[in-house]
Amino acid sequence: MPPSTAAGPVLRGSNLTIDSIIAPTNASSRRTKIMCTMGPACWEVPQLEQLIEAGMSVARFDFSHGDHDGHLACLNRLREAARNKKKDIAVMLDTKGPEIVTGLLSSETISLRKGATLILTSDYSHEGDSQKLAVNYPSLASVSDGQTILIDDGKLELTVLSVGEGEVSCRIETNAEIGAKSTVHFPGMPVDVPTLTEKDIDDIQNWGCKHGVDFIAASLIRKASDISTVRTALSTHPKTKIISKIENLEALQNYQSILSATDGVMICRSSLGMEIPPEKVFLAQKKLIREANIAGKPIVCAAQMLESMLVNPRPTRAECSDVANAVMDGADCVMLSGETARGEHPVGCVRFMSRTVCEAEASLNYKSLFQAVRNSTLKEFGKLSISESIASSSVKTAIDIKAKAIIVCSESGSTARQIAKFRPGMPIIVLTTQETTARQCNGMLRGVQTKIVDNIHDLDTRVSDTVEAFKAEGVAKNGDPIVVVHGASPVAGATNTMKIEYA
Repeated sequence: MPPSTAAGPVLRGSNLTIDSIIAPTNASSRRTKIMCTMGPACWEVPQLEQLIEAGMSVARFDFSHGDHDGHLACLNRLREAARNKKKDIAVMLDTKGPEIVTGLLSSETISLRKGATLILTSDYSHEGDSQKLAVNYPSLASVSDGQTILIDDGKLELTVLSVGEGEVSCRIETNAEIGAKSTVHFPGMPVDVPTLTEKDIDDIQNWGCKHGVDFIAASLIRKASDISTVRTALSTHPKTKIISKIENLEALQNYQSILSATDGVMICRSSLGMEIPPEKVFLAQKKLIREANIAGKPIVCAAQMLESMLVNPRPTRAECSDVANAVMDGADCVMLSGETARGEHPVGCVRFMSRTVCEAEASLNYKSLFQAVRNSTLKEFGKLSISESIASSSVKTAIDIKAKAIIVCSESGSTARQIAKFRPGMPIIVLTTQETTARQCNGMLRGVQTKIVDNIHDLDTRVSDTVEAFKAEGVAKNGDPIVVVHGASPVAGATNTMKIEYA
């Protein structure tokens, strides 16, 4: 939102100077979280410690690859690294989901030429060639004449000419060379696939729940009832948060109901780019982030953010701009995929992302941002909930008195999430006895840091210890105000008090 004066809105960027552009980046001020995908390029303890030092707050385990034993070995090393660095690093299990792919081929790859005809068949036993390809989608014949089909992330574009019994005749629109198991997309067409496959359920229950993951990233969520299906699979571990991956047009159309049901959102921009025109993905990103901000749900911006650093030691200018725009749009977390899992510069990626994030955050006017979130919430819902009102008042007070930090006592993380929603320009420190809450808040909530305490019954002592730590770290000096938010009793959902302490 552009800043305003008494005369009205002015162009954004009035706080930028040449000195601020050339000055070294202070990465210690970063608020936006960074998610890193685990893989052979980064999964040893020393490498994981470097990722944590560079800024990783969430470790993503991609269950499209690997097995339970391999992922567990990596998880154990991650937790060792987190203990060594004394950081609350969250763990996310990203489900493989119900993928639609091509079948095996008669050769390693096949070449397809523009203008030729290609048959797609739902007979998955067929070995594909340049005349016919198998697709693991029983409802393949539900497509219509003229429908576009994209294969291998859009490298191969087809147009449906006719539909027969279990087969579809297509015209090839682009020259392409593809291999087996290439992804298949039907832009704009709802697909008839389950929310969770048998593999997904096994991964969630026999790995995720068993080993205490903090988040499940649920693939191909298309409607609110899909989230209920995932919660059923998580019934023995209700504290695990569900992050709904928005990947297709159906999910975009049902976004409001999905947002109401989910704990958080991930924008899968590469998949969205197969479903809607790529030149419109940035619009979808802005809309999805805005509505998640209003709802107070954390949102992750994912896919190809620093893709060139799979090989190159430095990102492109466009990639840095992409990361910065996600932050300025309001993303709580930005994600690295192959860059950290199999790239040549995993630690360098996180460092570049962290510095870029900090520069984007430094350009924001937090007083205006607070007011924009509050006004947008009131416009959307007509009022604030009680917890939102307490959070809004706390952030407004912190802004007015120029508080150095906001201390939140939170057992479930709900109060911390509401405070983070209103985007204060100072650090939010969450005191909690719950390790899961600490990891979830530190992992995904913008601007939040965490501290695990033995108990919060003796609240004054815990707050005093935290204030003394601020002074020792240079966050605050004697006499500086600090806002404290807590409840009359140390139980989840009891937050009702805001007070001001002085360092």
